[in-house]
Amino acid sequence: MEGSTIILDGKSLSENIRQKIKEEIQSYIAKGLRQPCLAVVLVGDDPPSVVYVRNKRKACESVGIKSLLYHLPYNTNLSELLELIAELNAREDVDGVLVQLPLPKHIPMEDVILAISPKKDVDGFHPENMGRLLGRIEGGFIPCTPLGIDLLLKHYQIDLKGKDVVIVGAGFIVGRPLSALMLWRDATVSVCHIHTKDIKKYTLEADILISATGVPHLIKEDMVKEGAVVVDVGISKVGDKILGDVDFESVKNKAYAITPVPGGVGPMTVTSLLLNTLRAYERNVDKGKS
Repeated sequence: MEGSTIILDGKSLSENIRQKIKEEIQSYIAKGLRQPCLAVVLVGDDPPSVVYVRNKRKACESVGIKSLLYHLPYNTNLSELLELIAELNAREDVDGVLVQLPLPKHIPMEDVILAISPKKDVDGFHPENMGRLLGRIEGGFIPCTPLGIDLLLKHYQIDLKGKDVVIVGAGFIVGRPLSALMLWRDATVSVCHIHTKDIKKYTLEADILISATGVPHLIKEDMVKEGAVVVDVGISKVGDKILGDVDFESVKNKAYAITPVPGGVGPMTVTSLLLNTLRAYERNVDKGKS
């Protein structure tokens, strides 16, 4: 397979999608409508979160989405955070509300997710949006990383129907919603996690292998079936290197297609946030017309 492996380039695809989003927003503004608006709430100064928030805001500005940042101190309590979310839910000029995760340990994530209006939940984590995803009911917001992976596979015409999809990692942000989305696409889905007895047994059967654990180079060449599609969601900093879950150099020669790290799933995640914000804005604007 060497030399013929398809590199699933999330960077270039996300640039194309962002250009279309920008043009769409410009057309709304040309009609005299306001900019879309995303409110981002960051509690504390977790270094990766600070970087993610900066990247999200920069991406918003690049396409014409207004970005509001509410940077709260680490010792903010739950009631103060819920009060801010209630204010943002009520504001007609705010289309999307995103609370950056992880939160400080003294703030229960579940309470915060439940507080965000499902209509402004552009992260797609509210139970109403998760329920729509599980029930194959259109009209909800799909969490950004699963949506980004779905868009990437569609772009490269990788059919999921009837395929064996193995997801390594059962987290709330990626693994669980992604398994529901892959079922929606008529794949046969297995989810491996920390208590799975023999991960390799599953990964070797995968037509499409998706890893989202944050464990550098967890997936080795001997764990991948010849001709599989490999999607690497993990990202870890080891020394001065950025590594994924997949040992890219060895696996790429065995795979039919593979995502690089960086430049694969990461850009698509941020682009999916922009798409969800644009959808929330369009519904808000339509509501205002009626």
